[in-house]
Amino acid sequence: MSSYFNLIPDFDYVSRLPDAKISDYIRVKNFFRRVTLREDIYQNLTFFTKYPIDGDDRPDNVAQKVYENPDLDWLILLANNITHIPTEWPMAQNDFDRFLLDKYDNYDTIYNGVHHHETIEVKDSNNITIVPAGLEVSSDFTQSYFDYFDKESKTATNITRPVTNYEYEEKLENDKRQIFILKQEYLTVVLDDIDEIMPYEKGSTEFIDRNLKKAENIRLYQ
Repeated sequence: MSSYFNLIPDFDYVSRLPDAKISDYIRVKNFFRRVTLREDIYQNLTFFTKYPIDGDDRPDNVAQKVYENPDLDWLILLANNITHIPTEWPMAQNDFDRFLLDKYDNYDTIYNGVHHHETIEVKDSNNITIVPAGLEVSSDFTQSYFDYFDKESKTATNITRPVTNYEYEEKLENDKRQIFILKQEYLTVVLDDIDEIMPYEKGSTEFIDRNLKKAENIRLYQ
């Protein structure tokens, strides 16, 4: 099974180096030819299973655990449409600690500073939810409602709680830990699809072979 870079075909690009000759080319990877999952696979949840990222695991660690191949880290990212690991993948604990200090300056602000208030669940006398938990509201939020079981109007007060900066940031990180993994039984199907999609097809003057195109060597002179 190939690494991500091995899947991407090459492109002979005209050299722009100062001492380059008119016939010089530089071979590069054609990153415009991006690996993608077929839409019917990407949109079908039966092809995937939920997976919780453990501790400081990186994409290659997850690929090793799931597929026994760390080179399939690109498939872990692709299945979750992750294009920017620093912001879309959960941080290692040391990185998270540094991030908190950079953002909030000191430990007191991190652990005791209030980021926002959220609701506590409120139910009426018939055990029906009037206010769900976790809604972001002002600290003095109240809710008036009619209790049909008691047949009277009521007002729920003291139904918020402060959420610290640490709780808020930790929840954002924990949400990133819940990802989707392509099921093992569909791995061959996806890899075969990509092997067909990524290579070049004949039909243009730039085509050399299925894994290489060559740019036209046109130079502009003033």
